[in-house]
Amino acid sequence: MVNFRALQLANRRKTIGLLAGMGILVLVVIYAALTYFGKTGVGVLPIAVGIALASVWGSYYTSDTLVMTMTGAKVIQESDNPKLFNLIQEVCLASGLKMPKVAIVQDSAPNAFATGRNEAHAVIAFTTGILEAMDRNELQGVIAHEMAHVANRDTLVSAIAATTAGAIALLSDFLTRMMWFGGGRSRDDNNNQQNPIALVVSLVVLILAPIAALLLRSAISRRREALADATAVSFTRNPGGLRQALEVLQADSTVVHQRSTAVAHIWIESPLDSSSVSKLFSTHPPLAERIATLRAMEANPLA
Repeated sequence: MVNFRALQLANRRKTIGLLAGMGILVLVVIYAALTYFGKTGVGVLPIAVGIALASVWGSYYTSDTLVMTMTGAKVIQESDNPKLFNLIQEVCLASGLKMPKVAIVQDSAPNAFATGRNEAHAVIAFTTGILEAMDRNELQGVIAHEMAHVANRDTLVSAIAATTAGAIALLSDFLTRMMWFGGGRSRDDNNNQQNPIALVVSLVVLILAPIAALLLRSAISRRREALADATAVSFTRNPGGLRQALEVLQADSTVVHQRSTAVAHIWIESPLDSSSVSKLFSTHPPLAERIATLRAMEANPLA
C-alpha cells in the first residue's frame, strides 16, 4: 500500500537518519583532526564552526530576500492575479497555513519555488511559464507542493544541513592547509609513537569528508522534495493533480534562466542538467520516480 501518511513518515525518518549521519561525520572529522594534528588542530575547530554558523544562519534569516533577488521574483497583489490567489487560499484553508506572499518570475520555463524562514515570512513564486502551461488542477498540485515546503520548515532543515556541511568543509580546508603549509603534526606529537595506519586513515578522512558532507546534504534535499510531494497530497487529497503537473514539467525541455547551484534546490524541478549531475549529488529525485510514486498513490485508497 502506498499512501501519503506512510510516505510522510518514511521521508521524515530518512531525513532524521541523514541529519544524524551529518552529526556523526562531524565527530569523525574532529577525531581524525585530533589524531593527525594532536593539540595543534584543536584551535581550528571553533573557528570553522563559527564561520559556518555565521554565514549560513545569516543567509537563513535573509533567505527570502536573497532568493527573490537571485531569481528576479517580484511580489504581486491579489488584484494582479485573482485566480492564482484564489487557488492559494484554497490550499491554505486545507492545510491550515497562513496566506504567504505571492511572487512572479518573468521566465517562459515552467517552474515554481517557496522560500522564507518560517510561515510568517513565506513566499511562493511562480514563473510566467508555469502559469501559462498548467491548468487549474495541475497548478493546485504545484501550490500544495510549495506550501508543503513551508509547512515542513524545509528552509530550516536546509540551513541545518548547510551549516553542518559548511563547518565540515571549512574545517577540512583549514586542516589541509595546516598539513601542507604548517608542517603537519607538532614535534611533541611526532615523538609519540602514533600508529601510521591511523594517521593515514585520518588524512583520508580529512580529504574526503567535504565530499561525504555534500552527498548527505544532497540526500537530505531529495528526501525533503519527496516529503513535500506526500505532504501536498495530504492537503489536496488529489495525487493526480501534482502527478499531472510533474508530467508537464517532464515534457517541457526549457530551463529557467536562473540556474545557479545556490538556488537550484528551491525549484520544484531542478534547473540543472540532470545528465551532467550524478544522481548522488542531485537535489531532487528524478521526475519519473516522483511521478511513479504519485501514480501508485492514485491506485490505492488514501488512508
